[in-house]
Amino acid sequence: MKKNKVSLRMIQYELRNVAGNPFVHIFGVGFPILLSVIITKAVAAEMPGSFYLGEVVTSIVLGIGAVIPMATILIGYSSTCSQDIEKNIPLRMQLFGFSEKYTIVNRLIAEFIYMTFAFLIYFIIVCSVLKLVAPAASGAIIYFVCIYIFAAVLFMLAHAIANLVKKFGLTYMITMIIYFAMMILSGMMGITVDKLPKGLRIASDLLPSTYFVKDFYTVWIGESYNFGPMIQSYIFFFAISGILVFIMVYNSKRNLH
Repeated sequence: MKKNKVSLRMIQYELRNVAGNPFVHIFGVGFPILLSVIITKAVAAEMPGSFYLGEVVTSIVLGIGAVIPMATILIGYSSTCSQDIEKNIPLRMQLFGFSEKYTIVNRLIAEFIYMTFAFLIYFIIVCSVLKLVAPAASGAIIYFVCIYIFAAVLFMLAHAIANLVKKFGLTYMITMIIYFAMMILSGMMGITVDKLPKGLRIASDLLPSTYFVKDFYTVWIGESYNFGPMIQSYIFFFAISGILVFIMVYNSKRNLH
């Protein structure tokens, strides 16, 4: 086995760990599907035959799709990582010659593979139940590129939280609070962003997930869109995650001395 390279065997090992985590199946696959179907059916009942129904349904499905990386990576990876830390697994792997850098890369690839399958299941089931507006090729590509960038930043955040907290229970509590707070602020829980208090709307605009909910239909169908505010939200979210990673690395180096 190649210990200091991206390894297919290590990716398979990490993928089994991901698949063995019940949280990712519940919150990353089942919950988004259930939420999409329930909300869209409720909306459809209130506006039967409306010309804009397809647009509304598609917007809801695209927005709730952002829940998948939030669940599979923010909750799922952080819980697995914190459990490994409690068992001193990262330290043991380093003692056996496994590079921490490549271990993290293998884990990220495994998380992305699982998330890809989760999206396939999500869209297959949702499209079989609901009628979505077909995307422009550019719109679909941009959507998934943004999703995977969002997932990568969530991976940084999850890794930092797990390594700073080092306890599964507390890590799980923190990530669940962040998860539901992001859902509420992004308008995924039945309260649209424009109905939030002004202070919360400002916080909402700083979250990439907000733009999947309120704006991505425009991108999906290939119309022109101002990406400025969305890019700013990604920069802000990356900065927060980067600061936590920096603190994590600093603490790790300090503990070695």
